[in-house]
Amino acid sequence: MNFNIAIDGPAGSGKSTIANLLANKYDLMYINTGAMYRAVTLFAKENNIRPEDTEKLSKLINDLQMHFEKEKLIVNGEYVNDRITMPEISNSVSDYAKVQVVRELLVKAQKKLGKEYNVIMDGRDIGTNVLTDAKYKFFLTANPEERAKRRYLELTSKGIEVNYEDILNDIIKRDLIDSTREISPLKKADDAIEIDTSKLNIDDVVNYICEYIE
Repeated sequence: MNFNIAIDGPAGSGKSTIANLLANKYDLMYINTGAMYRAVTLFAKENNIRPEDTEKLSKLINDLQMHFEKEKLIVNGEYVNDRITMPEISNSVSDYAKVQVVRELLVKAQKKLGKEYNVIMDGRDIGTNVLTDAKYKFFLTANPEERAKRRYLELTSKGIEVNYEDILNDIIKRDLIDSTREISPLKKADDAIEIDTSKLNIDDVVNYICEYIE
């Protein structure tokens, strides 16, 4: 069995940052599944494809060539990290991520990667639906206010003008959509270790996970 790590949690809980650091430490392929859903959202909106246009969404996903280079997502030969973190994508991604055909196609691709490579994968349903046999599973949480603060600082550091209250409201809305959707909702796997990162820095979380693994 491959050496796989599953990290789940809501938006802004630190999943991507932590997973990227662990990938470097243990020489794992890092798969940011949230970025994959964001990329689908980005290209769907650019092509005026609505969440209910399932046939068009299916064709779009099959035409997207996605791969990762470290933490960077390349879609059809183009780096898209900066574009997929814009507020308009954050506000819409849950609407596309809950569509059955979107989840089926992306989960299929994610499972294939988990079988072929040693990976660390983060998202909403990795431990419960994608890497169900992963030896190590973690569920990161943080209170909504702290997660909104992190996202606010991330965006303003890039020169993007945003409002903290808007981000907080969007995060609360996403939490509700992600945790109540019928297909693969945000949920802690029974065998996952839960870590509240509200008052922890990045090094604290990484060290905790490494101590558990080692």
